[in-house]
Amino acid sequence: MKLKLDFDPDLVGILKDEIKAGEHAVTAAMKEAGAELKQAWREQITRAGLGHRLPRTIRNRTYPKGKDSIDAAAFVWSNAPEILSAHDRGVLIRSKNGFYLAIPTAAAGKGRGGARLTPGEWERRRGMRLRFVYRRRGPSLLVAEKARINTRGTAVASRSKTGRGQVTAPIFLLVPQVKLRKRLDLARDAERVAGTVPGLIVENWVEV
Repeated sequence: MKLKLDFDPDLVGILKDEIKAGEHAVTAAMKEAGAELKQAWREQITRAGLGHRLPRTIRNRTYPKGKDSIDAAAFVWSNAPEILSAHDRGVLIRSKNGFYLAIPTAAAGKGRGGARLTPGEWERRRGMRLRFVYRRRGPSLLVAEKARINTRGTAVASRSKTGRGQVTAPIFLLVPQVKLRKRLDLARDAERVAGTVPGLIVENWVEV
């Protein structure tokens, strides 16, 4: 005797469709969560006054690439992790060689893309030598002599033959260490976005 069972509706087909719907929902949710966290971190970095280059180092990617999966995951990272971590934790920075840290003043100006200049780069760009000035109280200095301050507030070489308008301009402050205050709280945004994932999965769970 042969027995044959037919299911109406097709339960196997329904289960397969639900699995596909779940894979799509989880993947879509992780894409949204990753994009939201990337944007939140970029906005937080900008609000902290850390410039416009550092926020652009934040990237995100969803795995597995190019297909839906019930195990989909979002990965958000920075291409400048050491800088970001320093501002996220608040760290004490010392010179690697035990000398001074050179902090540029407004008169130092900026390098390409608004980057801060080192003393060596400043001398090459301005064509001037810096002189060390030791101070017992307060930070010591690197100064530029026979300079003039242009309309942008930057020290440049003076071409005056009479010495009119020439100044000795402090270009760098020299300090043994710098304490960075904590300016970011990246974990706060990560926890907030993680809390939205279940709702995003439900929103993206549609019939396939």
